[in-house]
Amino acid sequence: MANNDVDRADEILTPDALAFLSGLHTEFAARRDELVARRRERREQAAGRLDFLPETADIRAGEWRVAEAPADLRDRRVEITGPTERKMAINALNSGAKVWLADLEDANTPHWSNVVSGQVNLKDAVRGTIAFTSPEGKSYALRDDIEHAVIVMRPRGWHLPERHLTFDARSAAGTRPAIGALVDFGLYFFHNAQALLDKGSGPYFYLPKMESHLEARLWNDVFTHAQAELGIPHGTIRATVLIETIPAAFEMEEILYELREHASGLNAGRWDYLFSLIKYFRDAGPEFVLPDRNSVTMTAPFMRAYTELLVRTCHARGAFAMGGMAAFIPNRRDPDVTAKALDKVREDKRREAGDGFDGSWVAHPDLVPICREVFDEVLGDAPNQLDRLRGDVSVSAAQLLDVAATPGQATEAGLRAAVDVGVRYIASWLGGNGAAAIHNLMEDAATAEISRSQVWQWVRNAVVLDTGAKVTAELVRSVLAETRAALQAELPAEHLDQACRLFEEVALAEDYVDFLTLPAYERIE
Repeated sequence: MANNDVDRADEILTPDALAFLSGLHTEFAARRDELVARRRERREQAAGRLDFLPETADIRAGEWRVAEAPADLRDRRVEITGPTERKMAINALNSGAKVWLADLEDANTPHWSNVVSGQVNLKDAVRGTIAFTSPEGKSYALRDDIEHAVIVMRPRGWHLPERHLTFDARSAAGTRPAIGALVDFGLYFFHNAQALLDKGSGPYFYLPKMESHLEARLWNDVFTHAQAELGIPHGTIRATVLIETIPAAFEMEEILYELREHASGLNAGRWDYLFSLIKYFRDAGPEFVLPDRNSVTMTAPFMRAYTELLVRTCHARGAFAMGGMAAFIPNRRDPDVTAKALDKVREDKRREAGDGFDGSWVAHPDLVPICREVFDEVLGDAPNQLDRLRGDVSVSAAQLLDVAATPGQATEAGLRAAVDVGVRYIASWLGGNGAAAIHNLMEDAATAEISRSQVWQWVRNAVVLDTGAKVTAELVRSVLAETRAALQAELPAEHLDQACRLFEEVALAEDYVDFLTLPAYERIE
């Protein structure tokens, strides 16, 4: 069953496309359900500790490499991320970036209009016909004088449903909501795989929020099935996996191995990684309590261990190592703020290029030249740094978990910032905008997840702030009330009220909610 009440939905939700989705669900929905359920069981068994898997030691010691990259994915020195909203898609393709991460996940919201219109916009982008005229009459179209960014699409994570589509569960349970990841992947692949091949490219994907190599194996089986169903040559798909959960950091090699016929690389998903670490060890004691979010930089020991392991793992296996997000939005009305922020972006990209990353992410077209310039200095005429093997790097489980060595402290300003940014983002999300400009940063769902998870953890650990105040539920509610009052004139009342209620729910509930987007999804159409 499908809901077609979106402009041009009939082009996307065709009978053949829906039959293809139904086949994906028949083959893989049960395994997906088992693997998502396994996440909670694994966390409970971990009891505050993780280690590399003894049962996969032979994979880590073995001699194997991922498939060679297709020609248009060998140079990824600068990638721009953003939702599939029509104007932003055109700007991303015209930005001069090598890759556009077309995001149907954290920079999007699963309002049905966004899900379907995103697929419409991707279909037009693949065929080079995408254009847009704003309400003010300004026209946007693909430029003829530049090389357009290669499209790499990010579907939703395994945990998210798609209630606007249902399929026959073939059991006593009857029909059930579809799986967001299979809907996003399936519709894009069905409509665009052959068209991409015809233009010399291919169906390329970023895979988010995996927690184990078994989840990577599931994706690999989905790819194999989808290619066979549509007569697309095996191995055509290429996937870059975001290592943005703490369990996945201990299975980087195994994840690449499972996807080795379809793998392209790994990405350091820094903000979701912080969220995952807080979530996974939220009740593991004070040694896992982080200071203010802004204090946790990529030079923190546990973050340094994570990125160095990622580069070493990727290059040992012939895969690309992709750096993290530069989320700053240039502010033309405040040149001083912009200049200082751009210096930080340049410093961050220099660290990544110097460490061996093959490219990195930006969130705004104005940052593309900076990222490109920095990687040009290191790469020169070479497309990447795959030959830089980083045999000098050795990372232990203890280093990946050395949260206690992170400099900084928990402050009242940090608590207020967490509540403010969390509420602002949730209000934007509820209104249908998943890529929110907040305080000169382009924020996505990871922002609100870190904010509310850190508040939850601080309350449970009775963290004492720089002012001497203890973080309690009462203090958080007081800050939340002050934040709501301060934002009344700025945000729509219906979204602000819901955002405040939802933030309180996911930050203070006795039982931690794994993803705030799950209860948020119940509040939208």
